[in-house]
Amino acid sequence: MKYLSVADMAKKWNLSERSVRNYCAKGRVVGANLMGKTWQIPENAEKPERVSQKKEQSITLLDILQGEKRSRYSGGIYHKTQIDLTYNSNHIEGSRLTHDQTRYIFETNTIGVQDEALNIDDVIETVNHFRCIDLMIDRSSEVLSEKFIKELHFTLKSGTSDSRKDWFAVGNYKKLPNEVGGMETTLPEEVANKMKNLLIEYRSKKDKTFDDILDFHVKFERIHPFQDGNGRVGRLIMFKECLKYNIVPFIIDESLKMYYYRGLKEWNKERGYLRDTCLTAQDQYKRYLDYFRISYE
Repeated sequence: MKYLSVADMAKKWNLSERSVRNYCAKGRVVGANLMGKTWQIPENAEKPERVSQKKEQSITLLDILQGEKRSRYSGGIYHKTQIDLTYNSNHIEGSRLTHDQTRYIFETNTIGVQDEALNIDDVIETVNHFRCIDLMIDRSSEVLSEKFIKELHFTLKSGTSDSRKDWFAVGNYKKLPNEVGGMETTLPEEVANKMKNLLIEYRSKKDKTFDDILDFHVKFERIHPFQDGNGRVGRLIMFKECLKYNIVPFIIDESLKMYYYRGLKEWNKERGYLRDTCLTAQDQYKRYLDYFRISYE
């Protein structure tokens, strides 16, 4: 098959080169492949139908993330989300990989460090977290379910040293009691019932609000259904639900970690702690969207 450049396709379709690149990045050109930083477009590719301005405005962040993921577009909001969400969520849980190392693994699928010992689990869980984000983006429009939550955990923890422990259930609920921040969590024999009730309660709310998503997160973390990985799975769920209900998502970074933990602890007494922390994180993500010229409500 013969491939044409963006410039050649722009002439053929009588469009600007920028429009052709945008169509490719959004996955609207069948067969278009990104080779390095250059789009290769099949000669017989059909020109995408023009979308009215009104319809164009209805394109959501989820649509853009799915398009950039599908087209393997580098340097956009999908690329930035993969690196920043993975680095920060793992770092909160003790990963020693740097932001640059995380980015290098995502961009090259190699480690590329010298004279430094890396924890293998940190590397495996970084790669696994990239896969979790892809899973989340692909399935964001689905109703939140136990099956999906367990699938996230299975994807995150597969191949780690934990997965080789007899008492560690990968992709299933915990076998042993655990604590979080010195606080008791739901006992293993009660987890399945608590999770079912939590999901029933959450799904009963027709129009999910920002507070509804935060409330689910707090209750999920207090159940702490898995032996390990609860924080990362919980934050992925929040990101997914924000995308589903067209709410600007957010990434908790190191500077917000202690405020985030305080917010989780104090939610029943004062919701403002966690809400304000997450809104601060949301403002940062909005700056990303502004830079990439992605509209949001």
